[in-house]
Amino acid sequence: MDTVKARQFSKRISRSVVFFWQGLNHLFWPAVCINCKQGICETDNNLCKDCWQELLGCTGGDYCRRCGRDVSRFAVFEGACPDCQSRQIHFDQIARSGIYDKSLRRMILAFKNSRTELDLTLGFLAKSALQGGGFYDDIDFFVPVPLHWFRRLVRGYNQALVLAKKLKHPSAKISTDLVRIRYTKTQPGGVADTAARAKNVAGAFAIRRRHEFAGKKVCLVDDVKTTGATLNECAKTLKEAGALRVFALVLAVAGQDVS
Repeated sequence: MDTVKARQFSKRISRSVVFFWQGLNHLFWPAVCINCKQGICETDNNLCKDCWQELLGCTGGDYCRRCGRDVSRFAVFEGACPDCQSRQIHFDQIARSGIYDKSLRRMILAFKNSRTELDLTLGFLAKSALQGGGFYDDIDFFVPVPLHWFRRLVRGYNQALVLAKKLKHPSAKISTDLVRIRYTKTQPGGVADTAARAKNVAGAFAIRRRHEFAGKKVCLVDDVKTTGATLNECAKTLKEAGALRVFALVLAVAGQDVS
């Protein structure tokens, strides 16, 4: 009986110590929302209620699995929405976390600008989109959309590669054998000139020698799809190198008034 009482007393002491350190930690290092820096409880999973609400408004919903645009499932005919039925798209299917708006947009922009700690939340969103995308079990390689070496040097990292490393998969590996060989100018996310964007990235990518893409199924990983020109050019390059199928996974699709 004394042994039982001693164990119960020890557990109470341990809980008291844990509560003390948690309180001290919250006093000196209060939890804040990783998106807007508003104070939150430690149980709020890194985001305040307002940001969670905005995020839920940006994610979910029906979208075209061919181009990623918001669309009712009843508007999709033979796997394509009215907007993309007549367009040439080299990737076979796309999965997305949401639309490029509100808190999701702010987090993605911050993620591109040194806020790599956002990889946990954005990685969770990407994993959820991948698992619901319909091609989770059909991937041999994850291929992050590459940055030009100069942009990679200036930024210090490729956000698409950081995101790809957060994707847990039983067999698929990450490959960086797709490279950007030509520096392309940055185009504003709100400007959706499809022809201009396609021209901007034409011939900008290549495959390293001794790659393993021949006969394989590849999933491109990127943060945002605007017109799809970059993903399209990457998919075209991969298929020319022998890839059997090419999928795309993005955090957000921008420009919902255009593809």
